[in-house]
Order: sequence, then C-alpha cells, then structure tokens
Amino acid sequence: MVYRISIALVIALVVLAGAMSDAFNDVVQELVRHLVRDAGWTYLVVVFATLVFLLYLAFGRFGHLRIGGEDAEPEFSYASWLSMLFAAGMGIGLVFWGAAEPVSHFLQPPEGLPPESNAAARAAMRYAFFHWGLHPWAVYALIGLAMAWFQYNRGGRGLISDLLQPVIGTSHRGWPGRVVNILAIVATAVGVATTLGFGTIQIAAGIERVFGIPSGRTLQLAVIAIAFVLYMSSTATGVDRGIKWLSNFNLALAGVLLLLVLVLGPTGFILDTFTTTLGSYLNQLVTMSLRMAPFSGSSWVADWTIFYWAWWIAWAPFVGAFIARISRGRAIREFILGVVVAPSLLGFLWFSVFGGTALWSQLFGHVDLAGAMAQGYETVLFTMFDSLPMPGVLAVIALVLLVIFFVTSADSAVLVLASMSTDEPGDPPLSRKLVWGVAVALIAAALLLAGGLEALQGVITIVALPFALLMLLVMVALYRVLDQEHRLEQRRQARARHAIEQWIANEQAARDAAEEAPGRPGTPAR
Repeated sequence: MVYRISIALVIALVVLAGAMSDAFNDVVQELVRHLVRDAGWTYLVVVFATLVFLLYLAFGRFGHLRIGGEDAEPEFSYASWLSMLFAAGMGIGLVFWGAAEPVSHFLQPPEGLPPESNAAARAAMRYAFFHWGLHPWAVYALIGLAMAWFQYNRGGRGLISDLLQPVIGTSHRGWPGRVVNILAIVATAVGVATTLGFGTIQIAAGIERVFGIPSGRTLQLAVIAIAFVLYMSSTATGVDRGIKWLSNFNLALAGVLLLLVLVLGPTGFILDTFTTTLGSYLNQLVTMSLRMAPFSGSSWVADWTIFYWAWWIAWAPFVGAFIARISRGRAIREFILGVVVAPSLLGFLWFSVFGGTALWSQLFGHVDLAGAMAQGYETVLFTMFDSLPMPGVLAVIALVLLVIFFVTSADSAVLVLASMSTDEPGDPPLSRKLVWGVAVALIAAALLLAGGLEALQGVITIVALPFALLMLLVMVALYRVLDQEHRLEQRRQARARHAIEQWIANEQAARDAAEEAPGRPGTPAR
C-alpha cells in the first residue's frame, strides 16, 4: 500500500509540475513565502538543536555504545565508508556549487554588506562553509544513527516509521506510520529527481564546453538515458561492489581535481582563505545558526539558508537510510565524528579551493564569472577553469567526476527508495529497484522538458516542515532507547563485577579454609 500510494503521489506531482508548470509554480511559491514568513525560524531551531544533540551523544555517556551490539564489526573500511558517505550525501552538489555559490554571495551578499567588497568576499566563503558544513551533516547523522540503531539493535525494518515506536507505540505499524513512510518516499523521490535534473544541466554544460555539442534538450535526455544504464548496472551489483567501487574511485578522482586546482591556482590565497574562513565560521557559528532578518525584511536568509535547511531535512530519509545501511559496527562516537566532522572538513577544503579560486579570479580580473553566472550557475565552474593552466584537462576531469557522482547519487537513491517501500528488512528485490530507477529517470526527464524543476524545489521546502517536527520526535525516541540501553549495560556490568567479586571472595575463603584445616597434606598440624 505504501509503495502504490507513493508512486501515485509522485506521478501526480510530476504531472502538475510538468503539465501546468507556471500555475503550479505560482501556487507553490506563494505557499513557500507564507511558510518562510511564519515558520522559517522552525528550520533554524530544529537544525541547530540537532547539531547540539549529536554533540551531546558523541561526547556524553552514550558515545561508546555500538550499532549492532558490542560484538558487531564494521562491514566497510574507513576509506570506503567515508567515500560512500561523501558521494551519497553531497557529491554532485559540491561540484555544482563549489565555485558558483561563493561568487553568488559575493555579488549579492548577506547581512546588508556592499556587493563585490572584501567584506562580501569573506561573508561569501563563511556562508558557503555554513551551508555545507556541520549542520547538514548533523541532519543526515541524526536520521542515519536512529535508523541504524532501530534496525540493527532493535530488529526494525529500516523504515522511518520505526523511529517513532518509543513515542507513539504500536501505531508506528498502523496508519500514522504509513503516512510518515509515504511522506519520506515522496520527499526522497522528488528531491532526488530534482537534484539529478540540475546535475544533468551541468553535465550537459560541461559536454558543450569540452566537446562543443550544443547543450539542449536532446543532449540532456541522452545524459539521463546513459546515466540510467550506469546506475541500474551499479544497483544490480549491490552496495558492497557497485556503489563502494564507484565511491572509492570518485573520491580519488575528486582528490586529483582538488589537488590540481590547488597547485595550478592561487595556492597561498586558497590556504589563507581556508584558515581565515574556518576561524570566522567557528566564531560565528551560533549567530549564523539562528539568524533571521526581522528588521531589514531581506529575503536572503529565506532564499539560501532556509531553503538549504529544508533541502537537507527533505533529503535526510534518503541519505540517513543509506548511511544506516553502511554503518553497522560503528560506535556512536565514531559514527557521529565520521558522519558530521570528517565530511564537513572535506567540504570546507573543497569550497576553499574552488570558491577561493573563483573569488580570486573575479576579484583580480582573470575571468568574468559574474557574466558567466548570468548564463546559469552551471557555467561558473567551467568558466573558472579558463583562468588556470590546462583548462581543458580540468574540465574533462570535472565532467567525469560529475557523471560518476550523478551515478552514485542515483544508485544510492534507488536502493533507499526500494528499501523504504518494502516492509521486509535487508536488500529489496531487484524488481522494486528497477521500478524506482525508471521512475527517477522519467521524473527528471519530464521536468527538464516541461521546466518544472523550480516548482518542485518549492515543494521540497514545504514537505520539509513536517519532517523538521518529526526530527524532534526522533531525538526524543533515540534518547529514550539509548538511555535504556545504557542502563541495561550498567546492570550487566554491575552483575559481572558482582560475579567476579563473589568468585574472588569464594576463592579467598577456600584458600583460608585450606590453610586453617588440621592435617593438611605436606604441612605440620597446628
């Protein structure tokens, strides 16, 4: 039932966004404006609370508890685990926005700063760190940790509804649970299809830059068709082969591109940007986390921060479910540091290299990125390469990177969608994966043809609000089960200590009795 209703709702949304794109978009954007005005603060508070809660779990009394039980062993090495986290969580987005977002903030800065000023450049990098750093990964980590714990430590099905069992009881298997699962599936399908649509646009722009093929609808549909064959082939081989191999290769390729831009670009400027921005980001973390604009009436926070927070929340069921699938055997402290801190540091380095190079190119007149942005965000990265040596080589590497990130994101999404629409735990059947694989490709293609991507972006912001409230319930539920597990462990340890102490006392009593017994062999009687 969950599967059929989810498919029907996704089809209905796509038909509305495609067949009546202008009217549907007008309604959605009006709803988004009211939502941001009246409840925008909710996203900020919930996401900040999530980060604080996870820090408490990592460094508090629950940090040593292990996903899957105290004897569970990790299925993947650290390198493969981090590669898959990075690829599924943000890979294609980092490539798309790595240069474009800092330039956008530089031209239209937050906090009322003058455009194209040094202060605007500093704020541009700080907010890029903020939007792609600790907060989004905390959202993913909360859902991932909860799903992993309920699935591997409490015998759950790997569904979002299972996370609410400590709060709503057996209703998590009734209609309330089904509604939660349907919303999670629809949000995931729409979010993935929309993201892949934008990824298709940038891949087509890269092909046009490298090979001179016009970036039109025909090329975009060809990109989706080829990617479909690739990600379904990877999906058929399973997580421990296709997704793992592609993620490892992609992280290595991303490292090569990062190193090339760092060496060929303004190396000193990039490293100064990294340290300066990291310091200001940490210094203003709380301020940025809770910043709205009630006095100026500026829409910048709504257009960027709240949209991003809504996007991460809507993506949390997908990324969280995938993280849970690959994290059995990790201790809670290890899990949180691995999912929140490590990818954030990689993201900071990525934005410092690409965003720093882009700002350097714009500030010192090496290339006109403002003009490139007027043609679309997808053109900024490839235009930036023109300011560096070997622009063709860099463009080819970036293009390959985009394609593989596209494939790994779609691959992970198909696995998760199939899992969330199946009641049985474990890997879903290949037929269910195939249905969702076809659906994601068709949704992305239909929206590109009809121009409905912007409308579904707004839908993501709306759908994310109930999930933001759901995250509060997940924190309560997770705390309860971890507290219960901690108390059980304390009792087991107390019983073990008591048994050891009793054994030692009995041994000592036996030795004392033997020494005091008259006529003991080998000793004179007292």
